[in-house]
Amino acid sequence: MNHQVRTEEMGWAPVTETERAPEYEIAALLARKKLRVTTAESCTGGLIAGTLVNVPGISAWFEEGYVTYSNGAKERLLGVPHKVLEAHGAVSEETAAAMAEGAARAAHADAAVISTGIAGPDGGTEEKPVGLVYIGCFCRGKTRVEKHLFQGDRGNVRGQSVQAALLLLKAMLCEAESGE
Repeated sequence: MNHQVRTEEMGWAPVTETERAPEYEIAALLARKKLRVTTAESCTGGLIAGTLVNVPGISAWFEEGYVTYSNGAKERLLGVPHKVLEAHGAVSEETAAAMAEGAARAAHADAAVISTGIAGPDGGTEEKPVGLVYIGCFCRGKTRVEKHLFQGDRGNVRGQSVQAALLLLKAMLCEAESGE
């Protein structure tokens, strides 16, 4: 069953089952509210951005994203404070929040969604096991971070991280929309 969706930028278009995927709903929310989004990714290495750009016309709301795999890149590109990384590590709630806020600031965006985690198969510890991923989102002055422990191989952890990131971004965009 197809439905009709309308945005000023996109006009009338049928919505297929594929377009019910979170990235299409995110694009519609961004268009409706005229918001800009960015990404900052560590363990997903650009997969969140890659999923967003599956949507035709997303360039009206998504201009840039960051792959910040190293701590140095997190500091240099996103402004994550060295003391946060030193005290809590790259895979932490504190770093995730700083990444989300820093990405939005660096890109002059209204919203940012980020990932930082341990996709494996190596790199895990007892305290921070393989599959531990923090997903962060900044939207219009509010920051939220979710802690996940995903199962599976590296590809599965990364794929689950992308889906969690898109769902968090969608939820925060919906909250921003209903809060106005």
